[in-house]
Amino acid sequence: MKSLSLRQRIGLELFRKIKQEKCKEHPLRQLFWECTWRCNLSCRHCGSDCKSSSTIPDMPAEDFLKVIDSLTPHVNPNYVNIVITGGEPLLRKDLEYVGRQLYDRGYPWGFVSNGLALTPERFQSLRRAGLHAMTISLDGLKDDHNWMRCNPASFDRATSAIRMVASSPDINFDVVTCVNQRTLHRLSEIKEHLISCGVKEWRLFTIFPSGRAANYEEFKMGQDDMKTLMEFIKDTRKERRIKASFCCEGFLGRYEGVARDNFFSCQAGVSVASVLLDGGIGSCPSIRADYRQGNIYEDDFWEVWQNKFQPYRDRKWMKTGKCADCSFWRYCEGNGMHLRDSNGTLLHCHLTY
Repeated sequence: MKSLSLRQRIGLELFRKIKQEKCKEHPLRQLFWECTWRCNLSCRHCGSDCKSSSTIPDMPAEDFLKVIDSLTPHVNPNYVNIVITGGEPLLRKDLEYVGRQLYDRGYPWGFVSNGLALTPERFQSLRRAGLHAMTISLDGLKDDHNWMRCNPASFDRATSAIRMVASSPDINFDVVTCVNQRTLHRLSEIKEHLISCGVKEWRLFTIFPSGRAANYEEFKMGQDDMKTLMEFIKDTRKERRIKASFCCEGFLGRYEGVARDNFFSCQAGVSVASVLLDGGIGSCPSIRADYRQGNIYEDDFWEVWQNKFQPYRDRKWMKTGKCADCSFWRYCEGNGMHLRDSNGTLLHCHLTY
């Protein structure tokens, strides 16, 4: 995956300059709200080890809305997408209330769900609250998905939810799939299933070994596995029957600009921030707690965003270890922040494939 074509190098050089300017400007474009750790599933690949009950209570809606109100004078709300995550956001009975408050303030909002609790009635209620976007997870066909989710009803419920949302053209919708050794060679079947459900956009992930996911060897992808996945995405994109893309998690070498629309750029702390369940101010919710920059109960969110995310915007400190002498550093800049441990050590490099 290390070789690059001349066209890719030219494109990456141009994109590098765009990234540098964006880091200087750091326009906030996406704000995650980790609204709960409660979940109605106990998935084998869960990185946060969410469960039906949580030692940390749900953040009160008004606490998050105060952050939004403090942010509003500094941004154009129409250009800041609010993404509600968990846990499972549908377990919050006030999700519609929060959504409507965001909508009335001019913010487009959406959420990520496993689909288990999405009934037609709840979906219509969310749409009336101004729902703009939604993502549902489907990690395989029936046996594999139910195994992953540890629930025999999860595949059928997720599929019903996917069909329902996909048939609503007013919702920006995609499906995400966490690929592993069990599902890698069934991706064509999964693709056909999603197409039959009316899905237009499909993002594929690999599983990072943290939380419960670290306990399963079948979640690890080797060199040949990753090549198979990248070639599948490339071929699917050429078909144009469904828009498949690899997630934003890392620099892909010769698959840059091939397996997704854009070149790799970790936008954590550059255009992406998050309000975590305990009030922590972070970037992407996938990033370790060690990289939080403040707390909404102690700090002003905008001041933190403007002045305390420098480690995300100038990543020279990450040029250590295997990154120190890597010729791709100028394009990769140390991979995704979620792939760094508490000491800043890189845990995973996609160029090893």
